[in-house]
Amino acid sequence: MRIISGKYKGRVLNPPGNLPVRPTTDFAKTGLFNILESRFDFSELNCLDLFSGTGNISLEFISRGSQSVTAVDLDFGCIQFIKEMGKKLDIKNLNPLRSDCLKYIEETKHFFDIIFADPPFEVAVRDEIHAIVMKRKLLNSDGFLILEHESKQNYQHLSGFNFSRQYGNVTFSFFSNLEQIHQP
Repeated sequence: MRIISGKYKGRVLNPPGNLPVRPTTDFAKTGLFNILESRFDFSELNCLDLFSGTGNISLEFISRGSQSVTAVDLDFGCIQFIKEMGKKLDIKNLNPLRSDCLKYIEETKHFFDIIFADPPFEVAVRDEIHAIVMKRKLLNSDGFLILEHESKQNYQHLSGFNFSRQYGNVTFSFFSNLEQIHQP
């Protein structure tokens, strides 16, 4: 697992083997960030990475110049690893938080340009994440909620659905504010 582009391009992430994670593959991550690069100026983005695990996605956002990234995970080891990487790379705009992700989005006072959520495949919370984000209007006007899920699952029925992209067994589904439906 490595950082694909930006300031920290090529940096290899070597998390401890005992973390309860399934990191997004470099193949899928490349596809995801190609989509995002064509739509956003990263220097203006405030991002939220839910179920951040190793911080793979958070660090990619930071490397590409995002204004700020909040990485939320309940696992102590995951948050410690993200903090260590932030310290090692001298990153000031990364905010790792140990918290229940659903509780965090229920209580946060912040709004985001991108909310990325990659819960474990076997945990059925994607509908709930979507419902909370949309109800609380946590996305800025041109923002996206991105759910990573198994390709055999389909979330096109959820409000604000824009499009999805499949990369092997992984699919990213993109949602926007109901007032702002983007086309792929």
